[in-house]
Amino acid sequence: MDILTVIIALIMAGVAGAGVGYLAKKSSVKQKSEADQKDAEKTLNDANSKAKEILLEAKNEALKTLDQYKAEEEKKRQQLDKIESRLLDKEDLLEKKITQVDQTRGELEQKAEKIKVLRAEAELALENQQKELEKIAALSRDEAKALLIKEVEQSSRQDLAEHIRRAEAELKKESADKARMILADAIQRYAAEVATESTATVVTLPGDDMKGRIIGKEGRNVMAFEQVTGIDVLIDETPGSIVISGFDLVRRYVAKIALEKLLLDGRIHPARIEEVVEKTQEEVAVMIKDLGDKAAYDTGVAGLPLNLIKLLGRLKFRTSHGQNVLKHSMEVAFLASSMAAELGADVEVCKKAGLLHDIGKSTDHEIQGHHAVIGREILKKFNISEEIIHCTESHEGEIEPRSVEAMIVSAANAISNSRPGAQRDNLDNYIKRLEELENTVNAFSGVKNTFAVQAGAEVRIFVKPDQVDDYAAVKMTHDISRKIEKDLQYPGQIKLHLIRETRAEDVAK
Repeated sequence: MDILTVIIALIMAGVAGAGVGYLAKKSSVKQKSEADQKDAEKTLNDANSKAKEILLEAKNEALKTLDQYKAEEEKKRQQLDKIESRLLDKEDLLEKKITQVDQTRGELEQKAEKIKVLRAEAELALENQQKELEKIAALSRDEAKALLIKEVEQSSRQDLAEHIRRAEAELKKESADKARMILADAIQRYAAEVATESTATVVTLPGDDMKGRIIGKEGRNVMAFEQVTGIDVLIDETPGSIVISGFDLVRRYVAKIALEKLLLDGRIHPARIEEVVEKTQEEVAVMIKDLGDKAAYDTGVAGLPLNLIKLLGRLKFRTSHGQNVLKHSMEVAFLASSMAAELGADVEVCKKAGLLHDIGKSTDHEIQGHHAVIGREILKKFNISEEIIHCTESHEGEIEPRSVEAMIVSAANAISNSRPGAQRDNLDNYIKRLEELENTVNAFSGVKNTFAVQAGAEVRIFVKPDQVDDYAAVKMTHDISRKIEKDLQYPGQIKLHLIRETRAEDVAK
């Protein structure tokens, strides 16, 4: 065999092998394709079965939901039917009531017409009756009305007087009990002794021979002493003492202490007198500050300026109607604070205003004007609050009090001034006050005699029984008390006793 034949044979063999391989591959692919198709058909059949099941379940669920919806719709329809039925019933009831109201309105209108007719008939009958009564009584309508009013007034006088008396008694009792409790509590909390001050001081001498040394040669020692101190020295024949006199208590106190030091030292001449008096003045200035501090501390008043403290201490050496002004100021502070606590007012304002209410008296001998006006200017200078200033300037009634605290301070001042022995009241003023009280009462019509007793604390009023009856006596007592309150100034209270006496006399024979 040649090479070509071999090559052709090889090629033919390769082609044949390739064809056999292709056919084998094709057969294998075909088999695999058929298997895949069967799997796909099986999967599709399974999916169709699953879809049918899901669709069936969804259909069942939809039918179930539809049934529920229909049930709820039926329930709501039934409810609407009930509501509609109730509305129809109410509408029927409302129509019935409207019909009844219309009927009632018609009946009322008919009755109103009848009442108008009856009223017209009654007014006509009353007019005819009045005319008949006027003919019978020979009185007009106005005359009869006046007579009736007079009779009613006469019959009600007793009731009116009794009502006034009872109301007044209850009011007086309640107010008096309340005021008595407040004042008693305030006074009891501060029950200080009252000692009047004098304008003269007695200095005891170790021996009568000291009088000559005090006078000095040709009176130069006593003249120097009086010139430096501004105080009068009275040397008389009274054994063992001399008198120093002056209205300025600070100067008088300085003179007393300086003179006692000179007597103790024994060296008495103008230079020594001037030296001792100057040193004593410095000591007294310190003592005045201490007195002011102590007064503020004892009364519980804090925060006062230093210079105001000094002015407060000067009140220790001032008197008013024989009463020490510093003691009086402290007493007013205690009383005002106690009453303020009971009445619910500002305790601090009342306390401070009570302590400072007479601060103007510390300089009133140096400045012209009323001490309340001076005190107001002093307190303004030290920036004291306007509320406290008003309390101090109105404490004697010169200015109308505009606050409860101002009224309390004014009352505390009056209480302190009216204590037994607190003030020296001369006989002329005492008699004048009693005469004014009696004259005020005697001015009332029907008063026969008036007697002021118990130092003016009580008034006995005797009236004429033929002019003042028992019921008018109650009203007269009320009017007299209001007149006294309005026109007179007096401490404390005045009790009125009105006496109406009827006597019957005869002679047995």
